[in-house]
Amino acid sequence: MNVMDGYSVTSESVTEGHPDKLCDQISDALLDEYLSCDGSSRVALETMVSRGVVMVAGEVTSRTKVDLGSVVRGVIRDVGYTGDAVGMDCDNCLLLTNIHVQSPDIARGVDGEDTGAGDQGIMYGYACNETENLMPLPIDLAHRLARRLAEFRRSGELDWLRPDGKTQVTVRYDSRHKPLCIESVIVSAQHSEEVGTEELRAVLLEGVILPVVGDFPFARDARIHVNPTGRFVLGGPAADTGLTGRKLMVDTYGGVGRHGGGAFSGKDPTKVDRSAAYMCRYAAKNLVSNGLADRCEVSVAYAIGRPEPEAFGVNTFGTGRQPEEVLTGIVAKFFPFSVRGIIERLSLRSVRYRDAAVYGHFGREGGNFTWERTDAIG
Repeated sequence: MNVMDGYSVTSESVTEGHPDKLCDQISDALLDEYLSCDGSSRVALETMVSRGVVMVAGEVTSRTKVDLGSVVRGVIRDVGYTGDAVGMDCDNCLLLTNIHVQSPDIARGVDGEDTGAGDQGIMYGYACNETENLMPLPIDLAHRLARRLAEFRRSGELDWLRPDGKTQVTVRYDSRHKPLCIESVIVSAQHSEEVGTEELRAVLLEGVILPVVGDFPFARDARIHVNPTGRFVLGGPAADTGLTGRKLMVDTYGGVGRHGGGAFSGKDPTKVDRSAAYMCRYAAKNLVSNGLADRCEVSVAYAIGRPEPEAFGVNTFGTGRQPEEVLTGIVAKFFPFSVRGIIERLSLRSVRYRDAAVYGHFGREGGNFTWERTDAIG
C-alpha cells in the first residue's frame, strides 16, 4: 500500500482489572463518596497498587468522613481481585494512606463566590463524525473490545478468564481523513493455568473480537493477535504496579487530538484538568452533532485561582461550515467556561465519577455523562 494514499491510527484500551485503571476506579470511588455526603468537598486523591499493597495519598478538605478501607476494598472486590491467585486479595492486601487537607494557598483561590480554578492548565475537547458517538473510530473499537472482554468474564461462561486485559486497534484512513479498513486488532486477556493457548484464542476470536469488529472491512493483510506472547497468567497488581492517571489516551481520544497533560480521576470538579476537559468535549461534540464541522477541537487554558479561562480556541481542521471566528462566537454564547458555570451546567457535583474511570470518559451513554449530551445549540 502506498503510504501517500493515507495514514494509520492506533488506539488502545484496557479492562477494569488493569492496574492503572484499578487505581483510577479507587480514586474516583473515594471522590464519589466524599461528594455524595458533602458536595463542596475538595478532593485530589492518587492511588498506587503493587503486589499485595494499596496506597492512597492526596489532599481532602471535607465536612464528611469516609471509611477508606471499605471503599478501597469494595472496588478491588468488585473488579474481581478476590485472591492472590488472580492478582490481589481484596480482603488481605495491605492498605496504606497519607491524606491531608488542601493547601490553604490553593484554597484561597478556589473558595468564594467566584470559584477560581484549582490549578493552572491546558485542556482540550475533541469530536468527529466517524462514529455514532462522535469519537475517533480506533479508540471507539478498542473500548468496545475491552468492555466485551470484561462482560464475557463477568458472565461466568468462562471460568478461566481473569480481570486484567488490554486491547488495541489500528485503522487505516484515506487522505481525506475517512476510515478505510482495520489493519490490526490485539486482545490480551489474563487467564488461569488450565486453558490452552489455542482454545483461548479460538474462544476470544468468536466471543469477543468478531462480535465487535466483524462487520468492519479488514485490510487484505490484516492481523489479529490474541495474547501475542502465548501466556498471560500472572496479571493485575501482582504483575504490574498501577498508578492513578497513567492512561490518559485511554481516558480521552486514543491519541487523536491534543492533550494538555492533566489526568482526571480522583479530582473534584474545581480541578479544571477534569471539568474544563469535559466542557470542551461538550462544546466540540455539539458543534459536530449540529453539522457545523466534521472534526472539531476546543481548547482552553486557566490560571490558578482565576474563574475564567486565560485562552480559548476552536479548530475545525478545515472542516467547518462557518469561519472559525464565527464558531468561536457560538461556543462562547452557548457554553459557560467559568469554573462555577461548568460545574452547574454539567451538574458535576452529582455525577458518579467511578462510571467514567474505565472505558473512556468520552463517547459514553447515559444520564451520568452530562458532557455527552447534544442539547446545547438550537
